[in-house]
Amino acid sequence: MTGAASLLTGLVRIPSVNPRSGAGDGGERAVAEYVRDWLGRHGVRAELHEVLPGRCNVVAVVPGRDPAAVLLESHLDTVETDGMTVPPHEGVVRDGRLYGRGACDAKGPLAAFLLATAQLAHGEPPPHTVVLAGVCDEEHAYRGVLRLLEWLGDRPMAGAIVGEPTGLIPAIAHKGVVRYTVRTRGRAGHSSRPEEAVNAIALMSPVIAHLTTTPPATAPHPLLGPATRTVTRIRGGTGPNTVPGTCELDVDRRTLPGEDPDTVWRKDRAELASLGAELDSPFTVDPALDTPPDSPVVTALCRALARHDRPAEAQGMPFGTDASKLARAGIPSVVFGPGSVTDAHSAAESVALADVELAARIVQAAVRGLGEPPCV
Repeated sequence: MTGAASLLTGLVRIPSVNPRSGAGDGGERAVAEYVRDWLGRHGVRAELHEVLPGRCNVVAVVPGRDPAAVLLESHLDTVETDGMTVPPHEGVVRDGRLYGRGACDAKGPLAAFLLATAQLAHGEPPPHTVVLAGVCDEEHAYRGVLRLLEWLGDRPMAGAIVGEPTGLIPAIAHKGVVRYTVRTRGRAGHSSRPEEAVNAIALMSPVIAHLTTTPPATAPHPLLGPATRTVTRIRGGTGPNTVPGTCELDVDRRTLPGEDPDTVWRKDRAELASLGAELDSPFTVDPALDTPPDSPVVTALCRALARHDRPAEAQGMPFGTDASKLARAGIPSVVFGPGSVTDAHSAAESVALADVELAARIVQAAVRGLGEPPCV
């Protein structure tokens, strides 16, 4: 078994389903301990930082010639395993691919960062200090990366590479999200006498039709396309013979760089109030990412990709990542890693081991090339 296969198998065999709002142990701490111990065997000291009870980040530092750090960040948690058609935690290898929950999102990218860090820790010191971080809670409320930012404090930062399945494509932009609950209120009654009640589900019908047919009035982004608004969940009714007095639905509004989340929500609230609905304050807000393509960390990664005969043009990705929180804190960030987002969270989640190994070489080259003059 290759180094990448052995490492990734070990990561996948530790269940680390995000417990959402709960405390540990969903397995994030066990993965953090595995990462710490693996790094220790490869001459790199790492430490755990508790974020929530039983839930940890793991952080390692490789000193470089310049104290300004390049951050390699990925996450330890996964989504749930319901409906999987492959064993979720066995790390089965077949035809060069490793299968299991987290193989693609994001233990494959994490494995690539670990392999790169182990190489960077030996021989000539890298041009910049390297901080490797595996964080918890990325799949829910991003509390791991927020705790990491507290730990970084005022440390000078040269940039960040965030590990997610991008198909080995550098991503400098992604959408943000504002999620909120919409409610209609009617008057409950007996279903044998509906004329004496007001059906809240019927009141919600024009709201759903409007959300489905009316896109946000925002100009599209050159790398991300249009903003979107999607009904993702609906709740209404108490029994088969009762006219429902309330109906609720959740909306996933994907925002573009430059959109203010509070303004987005207030506009939607006014729009839907005209249809008789009320809106709760957002329960999830995450900013969009829009890193300048000439940022040194971006150009270093693109240069490394070109030297490995890989497509090197920065693109946008539709999904959200920890990179937006890092960028908001002033750290230029690019998203990169092996695997395809179409495999992430899927019933047969997998990643090509050759891509994990290639990603490790590319990340290592990018870190060593950070600070070279841009190509002209």
